[in-house]
Amino acid sequence: MQKILILDFGGQYNQLIARRVRECRVYCEVKPWTTPLEELKTFNPIGIIFTGGPRSVYQEGAPTVDRSIFSWGVPILGICYGCQLMAHLLGGQVVPAQDDSAREYGKTLTRYDAACKLFQGLPREGVSWMSHGDYMAVGRQLTCVFVDHGLMRLNEGDEVETAFAPWDINFVRVDAGDRFLTKLAGVTEPEEKRKIIGEEFLRVFEEEAKKLGAVDFLAQGTIYPDVIESGTGEAAVIKSHHNVGGLPDCVDFQEILEPLRLLFKDEVRQLGRELGLPEYLVSRQPYPGPGLAIRILGEVTREKADQLRQADFIFREELARAGEDRRLSQYFAVLTDSRSVGVMGDGRTYDYTLALRAVTTSDFMTADWARIPYDLLDRVSTRIVNEVAGINRIVYDITSKPPATVEWE
Repeated sequence: MQKILILDFGGQYNQLIARRVRECRVYCEVKPWTTPLEELKTFNPIGIIFTGGPRSVYQEGAPTVDRSIFSWGVPILGICYGCQLMAHLLGGQVVPAQDDSAREYGKTLTRYDAACKLFQGLPREGVSWMSHGDYMAVGRQLTCVFVDHGLMRLNEGDEVETAFAPWDINFVRVDAGDRFLTKLAGVTEPEEKRKIIGEEFLRVFEEEAKKLGAVDFLAQGTIYPDVIESGTGEAAVIKSHHNVGGLPDCVDFQEILEPLRLLFKDEVRQLGRELGLPEYLVSRQPYPGPGLAIRILGEVTREKADQLRQADFIFREELARAGEDRRLSQYFAVLTDSRSVGVMGDGRTYDYTLALRAVTTSDFMTADWARIPYDLLDRVSTRIVNEVAGINRIVYDITSKPPATVEWE
């Protein structure tokens, strides 16, 4: 299998470059610039891409590579900082461009198109995963532990349990809502919420594993965007996903297995179809592990969770009735920590503002806000304000990713 190595110097666009490479049906991985050269060679790539990083190679402490990488004999493409670094290490001088037409690849060629051009003419090899009868062979050797942390959407816990019913596997549902809410009491900072939830998940898994006897392995559904957004190498931490950056240092398992760790969301869905999973599961919109905890801005309480559950259900129900849900990639409600004055009947209210979020995307690395019809938004707003106590104002998020993330926290 042909492979491309993406060397990350701390830029935020390495995941987008990786997506473009994989769209050319060439496998690739992102590795930090600190990876030893000998380790890079064992990856055996047909090409290397140097990605973004600091603003300048002349910045104090700027990341660099072993100059002998250029004598390796593997073609290298430099993008952004990577282009500067190549020029600098090969004896050139890096100076600011005088006009837009001279910048990087110029106006006619984007950095992502440039990455794709590296692979023109290469054979596009397909990947055969396995026969459908197999990744089912695990059977009752596997125990699935569903930790219901009390922060699921309306009726979602029951829906998850029902989804596992067709398979002859051990399924354990743990009602851990009280302990999660207790741990989150008084916590308002998003990263702290994620780390608390990540650790508590592991502790629940450990407790359940001890009930089963000797359990050596914990399997998680971590995917590549989780890893990238949680920070790789010198890259900034956008948000610590509970199953990556939120994990405690010490866990009571010999090994954590993450079979989907290097796959993007659309690739995971393709794998699901290859395995013969039903489409309603394959195309199910993403739901973050921390659940409503990161869709409630500020402190998480049972009352806020119940309010958000009801409002979110109304939003999703109206989208489905209008047939809009089929063209949307992800949609949900966010309970903000902002309160404002309103009027209900003849009385004054001072209640919370609810934000609605809906996006379209192919890979969840970038996303565009969805253009939902005004009359549909009007119906959603009217229903939520009339049916959910404590909410008196509705706003709609019209920010794409980037600069925003899909989730608010």
